[in-house]
Amino acid sequence: MSDLLSGLEKFGLDKLGAAGLYEDNKKKEKTTKPVPEPPRKLEEEDYLFDKTYECPVCYSEIKARTVRTGKVRLLRTDMDLRPVYEQIEPLKYSVVVCPVCGYAACSRYFGGLANFQREAVKEMISTSFQPPEEQKQIYTYEEALERYKLSLANAVVKRARASEKAYICLKSAWLLRSMGEHLDREAEGYEEQRARISAQENEFMKNALEGLVTARQTETYPMCGMDQTTAEYLIAVLAMNDGQYDLSARLISEILTSRTANRRMKDRARDVKEVLIARIKEKKTKAL
Repeated sequence: MSDLLSGLEKFGLDKLGAAGLYEDNKKKEKTTKPVPEPPRKLEEEDYLFDKTYECPVCYSEIKARTVRTGKVRLLRTDMDLRPVYEQIEPLKYSVVVCPVCGYAACSRYFGGLANFQREAVKEMISTSFQPPEEQKQIYTYEEALERYKLSLANAVVKRARASEKAYICLKSAWLLRSMGEHLDREAEGYEEQRARISAQENEFMKNALEGLVTARQTETYPMCGMDQTTAEYLIAVLAMNDGQYDLSARLISEILTSRTANRRMKDRARDVKEVLIARIKEKKTKAL
């Protein structure tokens, strides 16, 4: 390059001799390279798809909004086994509702019904059911809670097992907890609304505990998709939160001495034991 531009010194351009002939073009190519756009933030709709079911009451083909499990990311699990996910609350989409006859159940229990159950739903639910005016693509917490209550009404009418009714109550309580966590703390009336939601959560939890205790005595495992150790761990946590410390302590002790319970469940049981001991001490201190 220096030879090509030699002789320009008389014009005061002697410094150009060290420049490369095509360096400026290369620099431009580098600086004008397009910058990729950041990935679009996923919305709730992106996690959902329509799954097809056949209603076991009226045999209509229906579609239910369902979470794409491969897209959700688990953040943590609460002591009572409530899963907490990033970006979306899958609990809002656990209930399948037939918009034709009003039959509703958690997806785990939506399958076949006995004849007497089918007739009971037709008589007690379908004859009065008013279908929604539109099929929502995304549910609010309030709408999701209504769907759980409708599934609980159906469970009562069809005389479902105690475990199924307990399962609905448990997931309703979890949903309410999530609802409370997502309230706007700066909104007017936050404290009152939070207290109201918490009271509803506690009521559903009490009924979940009652149902699980009944199911433990009358049904066989697996129960609600849980093996015996998991179910008894859950009962222990719910009993502790309800102040039934003797029941909780007995079940935790059985898990810790069990030969079939895995290490992960025993570690959870130890965490519950620590909380339980602290609460018992607190109770005794207050009684003094």
